Amino acid sequence: MKLRISFIVILFTIISTFGQQYQLSPEAQVSVLTIGPGSSLNDAFGHNAFRIKDNKLGIDAIYGYGQYDFDTPNFYLKFTQGKLEYLISRHNFADIYYHYTSYNRSIEEQVLNFSLEEKQKLFDYLENNYKPENRRYLYDFFYDNCATRIRDITEIATDGKINYNIPKSFKHKTFRTLIHDHVGLNTWGSFGIDIALGSVIDLEATTSEHMFLPKYIHDFFAYATINDSKQLVKSSSNLYQKKENNSSLSFLFSPLIIVGLISLGIIFLTYKDYKNNHRTKWLDSILLGITGAVGIILLLLWFATDHTATAYNFNLLWAFPLNILVVFQLLKTKIKNWVRRYFKFLIILLTLLTFHWISGIQVFAIGLIPFLAALFIRFIYLLKVLNKN
Repeated sequence: MKLRISFIVILFTIISTFGQQYQLSPEAQVSVLTIGPGSSLNDAFGHNAFRIKDNKLGIDAIYGYGQYDFDTPNFYLKFTQGKLEYLISRHNFADIYYHYTSYNRSIEEQVLNFSLEEKQKLFDYLENNYKPENRRYLYDFFYDNCATRIRDITEIATDGKINYNIPKSFKHKTFRTLIHDHVGLNTWGSFGIDIALGSVIDLEATTSEHMFLPKYIHDFFAYATINDSKQLVKSSSNLYQKKENNSSLSFLFSPLIIVGLISLGIIFLTYKDYKNNHRTKWLDSILLGITGAVGIILLLLWFATDHTATAYNFNLLWAFPLNILVVFQLLKTKIKNWVRRYFKFLIILLTLLTFHWISGIQVFAIGLIPFLAALFIRFIYLLKVLNKN
């Protein structure tokens, strides 16, 4: 009996000890880490995380948002639908440092100028958020990601008293331009993004909205003040500097070159058909099949998912979903008269796309330029052939 009571007392003591929230010492330090871009597309925008360091308590922990849970049922389907829940993570600083330096990603640290009360408030918030019942949240690339969470939680810890004093050299940009700053104009990453995301990302981002990118968390925090009385950042340091290794071969395999070569092939076959008074049926079927399939995917991304950035996508002007239905007509020897009118309609859509691009309604992938030109030439030729028939 005594043994059982002793066991219960010990168990209760252990539970009580771990159930209590740590009280940070006055020497505790709260900082924001900014991780530089990596080599893959999902790492191209960098990362932010909180660092809680208290030597007296033996704490040196990193709290970050945006971790995948690959054990989630229907993971890829939920990811595509924009319904995937992400997690807050907690790791030892040494592990995080080793991970990012091994991938040659820069690490910058900004120690926040917090009072002990503000440090404790932020720490308590993170610990509570890390509980299993609170860890999950619905991720949004622009409005609720690893960077915006850093901004929002910092404001919670200071009761919203942060003022972001923007540098004079700062200029507002659109969401798409901000993405291009990180992935480039002529990369496969930007090519896919520019096709998948709609005109909503061609709107100019507000000052606060710029902070969906870790770079702007770092830059704006550097100039921010708390209650206009003290700097938000007490000190800054570079924990690791990325070693540059530029490759000159990337341009040769860029979308503009690869798509350009394919487009030259389309134009060459069109010229050959024109000289031989012929029509290459398989080429027309492939072109309308591909553009129709892409259009269906874009339509589903717009209307069948919860992604906010895939709406109002005018790539549908060249990737028209109904093209998939015309494929079968083009394989026939005798083509119906309505197909001729349909190609007139497609030429008008390409003209409208040009207007949308020039007027700034939506910016399209630079790698699409030769393909759109080839499509226009091919459609003009098909219209000529169909009129003759």
